[in-house]
Amino acid sequence: MKPRDTTTPHLRIVVVLSATAPGTDPDAAQAAQTRRSTALRIGLLESGYDLVASLPADVFLPERIAQLQPDLIILDSESDARDVLEHIVIATRDARRPIVLFTEDDAPASMDAALEAGVSAYIVAGLQAERVKPVLDVALARFRREQRLLDELSDTRQKLAERKVLDRAKGMLMTRYQLTEDQAYQRLRSLAMNKNMKLVDVAQRLIDVEDLLG
Repeated sequence: MKPRDTTTPHLRIVVVLSATAPGTDPDAAQAAQTRRSTALRIGLLESGYDLVASLPADVFLPERIAQLQPDLIILDSESDARDVLEHIVIATRDARRPIVLFTEDDAPASMDAALEAGVSAYIVAGLQAERVKPVLDVALARFRREQRLLDELSDTRQKLAERKVLDRAKGMLMTRYQLTEDQAYQRLRSLAMNKNMKLVDVAQRLIDVEDLLG
């Protein structure tokens, strides 16, 4: 499945709230979370983004993300968010989306793990309303660039695979009918045109028949 288009101006955003770290004072944690959520909401509102939902980081997260189909995911986590990221990665493995992580965790290991998981922007101690839009803009730009590179890599691999199939099919025709490479190619091309099929599909069928007959 192709990644979702994130070029539209009104992005649908889901915010994932990470669980409070063990040993944290509940009242202080709640107050801090309220401040962070308020700053985030103001930043999204002022930027014109569509906040679809705020979701808890629980076992139902992948299912909820799959249902909502957001264009971008923001993870708000004061501490280590690796467990939450695993849920998000599972939910986005079939359709990649930009992921922005706001956190207070400045440990290099956490940052490396987040970027390895596919996070587009890892922002430490930067959850202020005025910073939301520039952070998302950079994350989106990076995501689109990475996606272009992935698409180009996939296209190159596909062309190489098709080239191998064509070369093998041509080699079989050259050996069996004593043809030149150009003659073998023209025979494949004519067959593809007559059958209204792609050249590589005709070549693959020829290979499959040859393998079947030994």
